[in-house]
Amino acid sequence: MTFQVELVSPERVLLSGEATMVLARTVGGGDIAFLPGHAPFLGALEMDIITIKLADGTTEVAAVHGGFISVNEDRVKILSDLAELKSGLDAHRAQRAQEWAEDAIRKGDDDSAEAALRRANARLKALA
Repeated sequence: MTFQVELVSPERVLLSGEATMVLARTVGGGDIAFLPGHAPFLGALEMDIITIKLADGTTEVAAVHGGFISVNEDRVKILSDLAELKSGLDAHRAQRAQEWAEDAIRKGDDDSAEAALRRANARLKALA
């Protein structure tokens, strides 16, 4: 059995297809797996990764930087202000961003460094 899955950011649809499972991390709910026939669900996403097992047996991984996931009947929709498929990520750039953010946090230089670190960590986790 499969269900329709869509990963959407404001700029475009990153992924649309048939899947057998979606694994996500939700705010206050932890990791949750969605399989065909799952009960309706609506949740806020942590800044982390989404793993999508496609019907053809392949797996797609994406770094999501917040957003929402909705499950209803045979459809899973993932909406994120910023989402990046593993195939579009640059490991060197993500590593540099992580190092910059960690350094900024140590120095107390930048209020946005913690969010930048979380984004870099999500990207690196998607690449692992």
